[in-house]
Amino acid sequence: MILENGLVRTLDPQVPTQRALAVAGERVAGGVGVHETALASPEVVDLGGRVVVPGFSDSHVHFPTWALAQHEVSLDGCSSLEEALERLRGAARGPGGWLRGYGWRSGDWSPAREPTRHDLDAITGTVPAGLIAKDYHSLWLNSAALALAEGDLEVAGGVVERDEHGEPTGVLREEAAWQFKERHMVVSDEDYLEAMRAGVRLANARGVTSVHDKDGWLGALRLWRKLEERGQLSLRVWQSIPADLVDSAAAVGLRSGLGSPMLRLGYLKVFMDGTLGSQTAWMLDGSGVRITSGEELAEIVRRGAAAGFPVAVHAIGDRANREALDAFEQTREVWQPLGLRHRIEHCQLLAPEDLPRFAELGIACSVQFTHAPSDRDLADRFWAGKTGGAYAFRSLLESGALVANGSDAPIEELDPLAGVRAGVRRSIDEREAWHGEQCLSVEEAFRATCVAPAWLAGDERRRGTLIPGHDADLVVLDRDPWDDLDAQVVATMVAGRWVHDPPPWD
Repeated sequence: MILENGLVRTLDPQVPTQRALAVAGERVAGGVGVHETALASPEVVDLGGRVVVPGFSDSHVHFPTWALAQHEVSLDGCSSLEEALERLRGAARGPGGWLRGYGWRSGDWSPAREPTRHDLDAITGTVPAGLIAKDYHSLWLNSAALALAEGDLEVAGGVVERDEHGEPTGVLREEAAWQFKERHMVVSDEDYLEAMRAGVRLANARGVTSVHDKDGWLGALRLWRKLEERGQLSLRVWQSIPADLVDSAAAVGLRSGLGSPMLRLGYLKVFMDGTLGSQTAWMLDGSGVRITSGEELAEIVRRGAAAGFPVAVHAIGDRANREALDAFEQTREVWQPLGLRHRIEHCQLLAPEDLPRFAELGIACSVQFTHAPSDRDLADRFWAGKTGGAYAFRSLLESGALVANGSDAPIEELDPLAGVRAGVRRSIDEREAWHGEQCLSVEEAFRATCVAPAWLAGDERRRGTLIPGHDADLVVLDRDPWDDLDAQVVATMVAGRWVHDPPPWD
């Protein structure tokens, strides 16, 4: 196949643009001049002035959870408790007979107040209701749902909000929220698979050709395997597993990189702290929730290295990031000789003295460009006076750190082009850029969305750029985003096969 009459942006610094691209089987065969030498009787695709870029990789997505959320009540963008309750009125029950929803953020409500079980009881009655917050670190339940726990709510690393009488208000945070969901809000594999099939198609339509999935805690690997066995997996998956399973994974011989060209088990996931929205980020001032200590993380890194796994560490607050960096520094004699590519997820608030340590230690920054403009009001409120070190994407790049972009879907939408725009503009509304000194160039935002995630997955010799021998994972855009950031996806190819809207195009 020859794609011609357009512009190919390879993201390869040596040959950044081409006038045509040749695809042979599952691989890129070359650029201009390959017609006679690389292919026999090729199909010719007229791009009609459109632009080809490498396929988009989302370096942080909770894919099964995001896919399921497409069929739940969205409370995202609600400006008041009353608006949230109105969206829930008459909503259909989901898996297990639950009323499910996601996306509420009480910090956005006016008047400001935390929700309670009593608010939900008035409209849900005896139907159990569970509504996950926008940051996915708080869970809002009604009385019928709380009753299922029979008072067993307190867990290490969790927060149970209580009223003046000591009774649960209906809001659980961190481990308390996650363990309640796992025990009581059970979703069958078939419900997940139905949602994931549709989710894969939607992701392909948005140019996504690979993801780093973070839903290892719910056993996502078995779900992806079932999709692959059924021939329904049209994006590449690099799957995490919870850090507390490293010993069992090692015992059965699992190692980083295990799997097929479309599905690989790759890295450990661990949480240091909570989030900004739930006010559980672990801070240098002593506030927040510590889920994992620096000492505990150091031991996880050592065990992971022995099993061949790099580690991905969720860290939001400045204390959480410092403790994570300290743990990597204390253990580098173990993991650096192995070439393990560790990463900190989010890196949202950094003390000035910690920012250069990512590059010094070789720790990647797995960030979400959309979080900066989405969280700006909360950050200005809760981190007043510190936001110069918040979402510091340009500063991290200029320090020499590797920066990979993802969505954290379903917290933000799985839409790489929206992420690119957020990285460049630092705004998602009509306001000026928030901390505009941290804006990225279009080139930098695309490299963080295409090239850096491939390197993190150990795939830099196969993906991320459109050069000969690399997988033919690519996206056709309607215009050049270097000139117009409002470019849209026209078509998507994975391994030389069109997985969204094959040509010809109008």
